[in-house]
Amino acid sequence: MSVISSSEVSSLLQPINAFLHSETPQAWIDEARKEENLRILLTDHLICELKAAQSAMYLLRRYVADEQTSKVLLGWLKPYEDFTYRHEGDWQSLNTKHLSKNVFNVEGLDPFKKDMLDKMVMLIKEELHHFYQVLEIMYELGFDYKSVTSSRYANGLLKHVRTYEPEKLVDKLICGAYIEARSCERFAKLAPHVSEALGKFYVSLLRSEARHFEDYLTLAAEISPVDISERVAHFGAVEKTLIQSHDDTFRFHSGSPVAA
Repeated sequence: MSVISSSEVSSLLQPINAFLHSETPQAWIDEARKEENLRILLTDHLICELKAAQSAMYLLRRYVADEQTSKVLLGWLKPYEDFTYRHEGDWQSLNTKHLSKNVFNVEGLDPFKKDMLDKMVMLIKEELHHFYQVLEIMYELGFDYKSVTSSRYANGLLKHVRTYEPEKLVDKLICGAYIEARSCERFAKLAPHVSEALGKFYVSLLRSEARHFEDYLTLAAEISPVDISERVAHFGAVEKTLIQSHDDTFRFHSGSPVAA
């Protein structure tokens, strides 16, 4: 795992911080740095990586794939979902080497769908690889995988998504941008407060995932019939409220802890 300089961290964070409407509250950081919360933090982070892959997979199945390819895509995720939700299978056998956009028939795809295909397949591969890496860290720390409930964060964003197309797709893409940006901001916030090895891992994730939010925004702007600035601002305000308001459940994307 390569070392990343503080100047590179600052450079990667600059567009992310400019996009987000608020910083992570100090109260969340104080809660996250407690040793007794590390297992919950890693477990929820693990599940978030899978959910990010699932969200990208939904977009491909809904807007790009035919029925046959859709079944192949579901097969990509099944071992990860079996392990996470049904506690089946051996996590050490998981790999992303078989994930390829070659399963798609790109003949006749319009430029937008081709762009979505390229961006989402790469995102899925990266998120599932990071899922595996988090499991490795948990194994090294002696943490058995046990499910945790989800935070209110993602649903709090998605309930504002419009119900008609293409506006529904535009909103989902903007939500994806905020989720990815917040994840990167939290990687950077966590890094100084955990072990050196875990801190390096979080910074490496920042480097790997820093472009994801921009990929989502690019797709949203491409498919929207109008300028997306108003919707971006709307979801930015919603996201800020979710992050700053009190939250009685501590999770990777939770708000300010009630106990604080």
